[in-house]
Amino acid sequence: MTRPVSESRDQSAGLGVPACPVLVEVFADITCPFAHVGLRRFVEHRARLDRADIVLRVRAWPLELVNGEPLAADAVAERVARIREQVAPDLFTGFDRGRFPSTSLPALRLVAAAYGRDERTGEQVSMALRTALFEEGLDVSEPTVLASIARCHALDPDPGPEAEADAERAVLSDWHEGIARGVLGSPHFFVGTRSHFCPMLDIRSVDEQLVVGVDASRLSAFVADVFGGLG
Repeated sequence: MTRPVSESRDQSAGLGVPACPVLVEVFADITCPFAHVGLRRFVEHRARLDRADIVLRVRAWPLELVNGEPLAADAVAERVARIREQVAPDLFTGFDRGRFPSTSLPALRLVAAAYGRDERTGEQVSMALRTALFEEGLDVSEPTVLASIARCHALDPDPGPEAEADAERAVLSDWHEGIARGVLGSPHFFVGTRSHFCPMLDIRSVDEQLVVGVDASRLSAFVADVFGGLG
């Protein structure tokens, strides 16, 4: 059984979220192109099935802390090209390697602040940041970009040092919790105690070339786990 979001009935009622939603958690980095594909496909599938009872909580998995250094723009650009060629020609339409952020931590802090407001705002901000980066070619480490997204979701664009410190602690807490729960990489989904690492893609190196495909069996298992086999 999936565990419910820890919100009261009154809090959920004003958000268009059912009082006892199903919680799907995913540990992911803003700058990970594989996470962008996985999250977009998840949200699209949920919408097709009209499953407003399924709430997505995107937890921070800061790859620059996991790996000891940020993702390199050229490496991400290569992955983006392979993903577009092989599985998702509709995505990454405005990606600009020249404006790839040097850090994802400010964006992850904004997501943490948004989830501090409520689940729906957290998801919307998480998706908006990825759209800004991968579809609009914006540098999501830039304060002006972050402030614009914050304002669009009724968040304080200049929250002050205490709120920034709270968001920083939330990001680090997610990272440490991910380590404790055995997160393998970005994206790693959890449905209750069951986990699915990058369930929508088969990513391999063949003759030193990146090959990206759809892993039908793992995707089917993930869909059945989350959506009860529908769709």
